[in-house]
Amino acid sequence: MSAQATRAHSPQPPILLRETAGPIAVLTLNRPAARNSLSQAMIASLHTELDAIGNDKAVRGVVIAANGPAFSAGHDMKELTARRADPDRGRAFFAEMMNACSAMMQAIVHLPKPVIASVQGIATAAGCQLVASCDLAIASEAASFATPGVDIGLFCSTPMVALSRNVPRKQAMEMLLTGEPIPAVRAREIGLINRVVSAGTERDEAIALAEKVALKSSYTVKLGKEAFYRQAEMSLAEAYRYAAEVMTENMMARDAEEGIGAFIEKRTPTWRDE
Repeated sequence: MSAQATRAHSPQPPILLRETAGPIAVLTLNRPAARNSLSQAMIASLHTELDAIGNDKAVRGVVIAANGPAFSAGHDMKELTARRADPDRGRAFFAEMMNACSAMMQAIVHLPKPVIASVQGIATAAGCQLVASCDLAIASEAASFATPGVDIGLFCSTPMVALSRNVPRKQAMEMLLTGEPIPAVRAREIGLINRVVSAGTERDEAIALAEKVALKSSYTVKLGKEAFYRQAEMSLAEAYRYAAEVMTENMMARDAEEGIGAFIEKRTPTWRDE
């Protein structure tokens, strides 16, 4: 068999890799040649893994990373453009893709475990949206972020939802209206990411941060994460009423009783995650 035939029949590497680092699941985007664009298959793979992790008690945190020079270039424009040949010029497929991507982003928010982005390179459009959708984000000093849809006549409307919930309005609008990339240091200043670290260390730093959260009661983290996102959409009075209910419920939990007791007795708590 010729070398060309061998290459033709060799299996393609998975587009999404899942590794385990103790109690942390590391999901790695693995389409470096396509700048880790969020194809239909990539979105579906991410959503499937997130659903599986949500039910896996052994996993206490998630890191989303990427292989290659780019974190993610957003939607796969070649895949979308190919559907212009459909009878409806692609409308049904475009709607399906945008809704699928939005559902996957919401799955990150609704996951009862912390999700941390490890950003080694540029994150644009839906790639920037993916970073903004994560609970926390660690970025290499070589990383940059942009919502450049306006440059190609396609305003980043869905990335806008996550972006505008993470950074001040005028900073979000500047990114959306100019399309210009911002460096990691600026992304930290406006609240898009948490930390900037030396290039090549971002994955280890993200795992270390996830492990730090993993030491807490998973019941408490689940309760708190859900409450954080829910109260953010409420008025001040509604948010306080809701948060008071959550605190009361939390006080009744076994882990709160144990944690408070351990604090008073100056000992390390033993969590049961309940």
